[in-house]
Amino acid sequence: MAQENGQVALVTGASRGAGAGIARGFGEMGYTVYVTGRTTVPGDAKGWDGSVLPGTVAETAARVNELGGTGIPVVCDHADDAQVAALFDRIRQESGRLDVLVNNAAYMHHQLIAKMPFWEKELDAQKILDVGLRSAYVASWHAARMMVPQGSGCIAMTSSFGASCYMHGPAYGAQKAGLDKLVHDMEHDLRGTGVIAVSLWLGPQVTERAEIARRTNPEQYEAFAETAENPEFSAHVLEAIQHAPDRTDLSGQTLIVAEVARDLGVTDRGRERPSYREMLGSPHPKNPAAVY
Repeated sequence: MAQENGQVALVTGASRGAGAGIARGFGEMGYTVYVTGRTTVPGDAKGWDGSVLPGTVAETAARVNELGGTGIPVVCDHADDAQVAALFDRIRQESGRLDVLVNNAAYMHHQLIAKMPFWEKELDAQKILDVGLRSAYVASWHAARMMVPQGSGCIAMTSSFGASCYMHGPAYGAQKAGLDKLVHDMEHDLRGTGVIAVSLWLGPQVTERAEIARRTNPEQYEAFAETAENPEFSAHVLEAIQHAPDRTDLSGQTLIVAEVARDLGVTDRGRERPSYREMLGSPHPKNPAAVY
């Protein structure tokens, strides 16, 4: 079991899915992990097929504890700026520092993976731009105000190849592309502070929703599922990025998890994961131009 390492992470949207797995991954490394989400009672969330999804913020935090970290559940609606401000005030008062922010919270509309044009989906599908893109900016703003004075830290986004290729429709794609651009421009402002910002293109994930997608759309998701990443993998990659000798060069970049893991010697439970660059596209490179 891991020993507590004095590091503090905040993982948003971590009741279940990739966020819960990333929180567990930090727990494995002995972090104190603030776990945010809205689910307090199992059954509040539904999968693509209408089935009940497991997971609450308390359950994720408890699992972090079991793995050797310190899990702290915080019920937080990231659409509410006042709740987010209170969250960061609590972290400041209780822990006095924040080493890693993982912006993972996103609005998951029940029609997200439905094969239909965007105008036939409910208009609420665009809420991923509010809880997903805007909420990441707000959380990053608060995190930077903690990290810059302490002279260290990492702001990370969970993004995907959907920032480049068509994936789940224009709202999803715009949200992911927006996260990548936030990181690109945050790096410019954070340069020289000791704080870095990275956007991670995760591969297919082993999550509750992914399993439902595999069952409901096997022709589309079966092949991806065979090489899916355990979400804890991304936490271990972020830890390696934090200590990488070229961390400042990595800052501002959109990084494919499988590729940066290979570069930094990180495996997913002993296995290397494939990059989908050739199939799904490449991240935009950093642009050195700056206009004020």
